[in-house]
Amino acid sequence: MSALSPEVLDRLRAIVGPEHVLVSDGDVEPYARDATPLFHARPDAVVLPGSTQEVSRILRLASEQGIPVTPRGAGSNLAAATVVGPAGGIVLVLTRMRAIKEVSADELLAVVEPGVTTIELSTAAEAKGLLYAPDPGSRTVSTVAGNVAMCAGGLRGLKYGVTRNYVLGLEAVLPTGEILRTGGRLWKDVAGYDLTRLLTGSEGTLAVITEVTVALLPLPAVSRTGVAYFDSLADAGRAVAGVISAGIVPATLEFLDRKCIGAVEDFAHLGLDRDAGALLLFGDDGSEQAVARSVEVMGDVCAQTGARAVTMAKDIAESEALLTARRCSLPALARLAPVTLLEDASVPRPRIAEMVQRIDAIADRYAVSVATFGHAGDGNLHPTIVFDPADGDVRQRAEAAFGDIFAAAIELDGTITGEHGVGAAKLPYLESRLGADQLALLRRVKAAFDPAGILNPGKLGS
Repeated sequence: MSALSPEVLDRLRAIVGPEHVLVSDGDVEPYARDATPLFHARPDAVVLPGSTQEVSRILRLASEQGIPVTPRGAGSNLAAATVVGPAGGIVLVLTRMRAIKEVSADELLAVVEPGVTTIELSTAAEAKGLLYAPDPGSRTVSTVAGNVAMCAGGLRGLKYGVTRNYVLGLEAVLPTGEILRTGGRLWKDVAGYDLTRLLTGSEGTLAVITEVTVALLPLPAVSRTGVAYFDSLADAGRAVAGVISAGIVPATLEFLDRKCIGAVEDFAHLGLDRDAGALLLFGDDGSEQAVARSVEVMGDVCAQTGARAVTMAKDIAESEALLTARRCSLPALARLAPVTLLEDASVPRPRIAEMVQRIDAIADRYAVSVATFGHAGDGNLHPTIVFDPADGDVRQRAEAAFGDIFAAAIELDGTITGEHGVGAAKLPYLESRLGADQLALLRRVKAAFDPAGILNPGKLGS
């Protein structure tokens, strides 16, 4: 049974239609969790609006009644950002709104509704010879508005940046029901505070995004990929430094440690070198001549910094196979035990090897197995612990280990999250990253947007 009154449920049904208000246990259970393990909370109702006006009416009703609302796309986030808080309330699912309204080659932009997936936008752009550059690992299922809300990163972050670098304008609904348009169709627009940037990465705590205008780029003519194996991650780190020092800004610069290499090979059978201590995946895109030169230089740098072997993909199929090795790291590791805790922390690029050494020491201290992969180009690491919850106090040890990992990242001039977000999962560590004064300012900003405090309460320190 829903904790919402029959009157409120009837009003919600009148707004979106009875079939788009879910209250039974079987219907709401899929929305009681997202992709973040160990977080589960049953919403009182799941509501699926079909238009901006419907979102506005739902939020106005929720504000009047003091009902918490948690916005949600595909639920692929890894920070428990779309799991309801202790007060329950409504999960507002935006996946019905999935129109690609415009893809303009003349203006190099696209306009989409919130439920469009990243891969759908990328495919529509490619059909017109354009590139949507953000490339999160969950691109086949994650929604564009969800990417904006979490400021998703991805494999192309070093060269192309992350989601916030491509958001030109937003349509968003405030918790009080007002419909707001920020930014627009222009790269240059400095009229007033940059609310577009503020909403990007706000994790559904300030407004509900109902339309996104994103910048596109010309599609690169070619792309090439290579892989280098090293005895240790420290050696791979020296290669990364050498690549950047050589004046190359690669489209791809990713790493896997020994544990990840073994898990991926067992999963995908790609012929990876299991004996290597680290794998460095490198690649570039652009004009044929420029890519040929940059990939050759990267391969040479790897060889000069002690690579055991360097292999270049011969064609697109081989390039895709190598990229698959990186993309399937999480599912490969998830096969090893019932629970997979994947986190992200970032440090300055020159300190990646030191951070991995810290992670290994923390793993030993808490007697947990940590595999690490990530974005070598921008210092974003993904330490991952897999475990069986039946194994005594392993959950407590894993959570304590991650607390130390986040503290180590901050000590090394890094951060507790580079791309996954804070959500509920990293809320206990947020003040250590931002400080009490900055956290208090976040709360004042939240109160200005959401005076009733209904929108995703308890997230981002609210």
